[in-house]
Amino acid sequence: MLRPIVLSNGELHVGLNNYGLVHDLYYPYVGLSNHAQGMHTRHRIGVWIDGRLSWLDNDGEWTFSFRYPTNALIGHTIAKNESMQILLEMDDFVDSHVSAFMRNIHVVNLADHPREIRLFMHQAFAIDDSRSNTDTAQYLPDSDALLHYRGRRAFIISGMTNGVSFDQHSVGLFGIEGHDGTYRDAEDGELSNGNVEHGRVDSIMRFRLHVDGHASQRVHYWITAGSSLREALYIDKQVRNDGLLKRLHVTADWWRKWLEPAARAAEKIDPKYHDSFMRSVMVIKSQIDKRGAVIASTDTSMLNYGRDTYAYCWPRDGALVLWPLMRMGYTEEPYRFFEFCKRVMHPSGYLMHKFRADGGMGSSWHSYVHDGGMVAPPIQEDETAVVVFAIAQLYQKNKDARILHDFYDSMVKPMANWMTEFIDETTGLPKPSYDLWEEVFLISTYTVSLVYAALQAAADLADVKGDSASAVAWRAASDDIQISARKYLYNADRKAFYKGVRVVDGQVLYDSTIDMSGFFAAFTFGLFNSNSEEVKAAAETIDRELRSDPGLDAYPRYEYDQYNRIDPNSKGNWWFITTFWMAQYFIETGQDERVTRILDWVNTIMMKTGVMSEQISPIDHSLVAPAPLNWSHAEYVSTLLDTIKKDKESGR
Repeated sequence: MLRPIVLSNGELHVGLNNYGLVHDLYYPYVGLSNHAQGMHTRHRIGVWIDGRLSWLDNDGEWTFSFRYPTNALIGHTIAKNESMQILLEMDDFVDSHVSAFMRNIHVVNLADHPREIRLFMHQAFAIDDSRSNTDTAQYLPDSDALLHYRGRRAFIISGMTNGVSFDQHSVGLFGIEGHDGTYRDAEDGELSNGNVEHGRVDSIMRFRLHVDGHASQRVHYWITAGSSLREALYIDKQVRNDGLLKRLHVTADWWRKWLEPAARAAEKIDPKYHDSFMRSVMVIKSQIDKRGAVIASTDTSMLNYGRDTYAYCWPRDGALVLWPLMRMGYTEEPYRFFEFCKRVMHPSGYLMHKFRADGGMGSSWHSYVHDGGMVAPPIQEDETAVVVFAIAQLYQKNKDARILHDFYDSMVKPMANWMTEFIDETTGLPKPSYDLWEEVFLISTYTVSLVYAALQAAADLADVKGDSASAVAWRAASDDIQISARKYLYNADRKAFYKGVRVVDGQVLYDSTIDMSGFFAAFTFGLFNSNSEEVKAAAETIDRELRSDPGLDAYPRYEYDQYNRIDPNSKGNWWFITTFWMAQYFIETGQDERVTRILDWVNTIMMKTGVMSEQISPIDHSLVAPAPLNWSHAEYVSTLLDTIKKDKESGR
């Protein structure tokens, strides 16, 4: 299930699903831990009228629309039930300054006569991703609130309507001992006022409204989060004292201020893309933890069907996501990301596969032992290279001496020295590591391109630092890599770049799979000139071999990609990332009509909120989760920035 709306302040992150329900709730890190993870922990909303109860996730009973109506990460959801003649209009946000998720719920009676409407708000947590039954839920009479807690995590839930708190509540169990959940207590319109339970616990509260015909009332609902009961109650008190609407305006003002650099950039692009551009920038920001980790995706729906999620920081994704922000003049988020990378860097000078938001190592399927008994780090070398490349871009744009002071000796130099030494003796190319798609252990064209560019960028920084020995060594290593690349990485028979090469018993073996990543990296990072015969021919080959729909510029990752493949007759699902890569090539080569065709098509298939997924179905053009995917949004923003003809920034 996709997430049409995501909300965040860099510490508390909430994802709303296609029913407008809380389906992901991360605290105290974006991406870690998800306290509402899984199919049975969505926070239900129910409406009871005239003896009938309907939950918003009752399929077929409700229709939904979602949008971000302003340049602020404030979601707007409309849920309508025609048969019950009821409409819920919700403005949802995570407070910009404190860890509170708030919902301004406009309850509209569509009937022409007065009615009593009972609104039920249900919460089901698995605190700290817990699968053990050790949570506690309690009613707090002195605070007019419900409390869920486990260890160092506490959540206070409350609300008001017409100055009055909820009038009934209940606390109970779900998913154990035969209990579906306390939400069942609402089916007769009444709650039993259960006050405490421990184990796998949920809770529910009721707001009782008397609404005239064709009239409405509002319910203000909130969840505050803290590392202790005291902290969560303190934030709850702030919300009560200020009022939800004041916090909404404070949050809207904060977002408008933060978005000013993006708004200036948006003025230079085609007006028909302004809204989707701004929404993508907001989505990118929502997936960044305030301590530096850039999360690939906070959508955990895939955990219901697989082993893990994308709620990790891949250094590659992080650097490429921040690239368009750096181009627009943002500095705080990139700086904190580089601090994060410095903290997690291996003593040898490279970065591991992926990391949790707190800096701990993420799960991995990469081995230290490879074919033929070769022992090598379980890494993707491009992740180290792109961090060096990106920090050089940040310095070149801002000329901030603090960047060199804080990162040159402690991070850039050990990374560049490691890359200089990590060279295959047979080919003169970087030694094999896993490709960026995390599937194949080889010397990939993508990785070679990044290492080449990173060493050139590091040498430029060394010149500024007056470290001439390093500058000479890194530039020489980079030049040698480019010479070897021209010898080994272009496939003259298929007129395409090799996916990569392997060395087995001294023999060079070629992987001739046509892969978008090698083509993109070769010209973007300067390994081959974009006007070279090799790049031109490779682009023609990609158009011929990878486009399954001749009338549409949409592309998979590589030939016959099996990952989440929907159509067995296609070359693979289309990816937003690879499609935007081709758009960037078309911009580079002056093919403006094809650029417009891609951008216009993407604007028709993205969600109304602007959210984009990882993949697209080649059958019906529907989005394939996870969504949002941060990298997709970053490539969209980068593509639109590339359309600005006066954009002469370095690194492009």
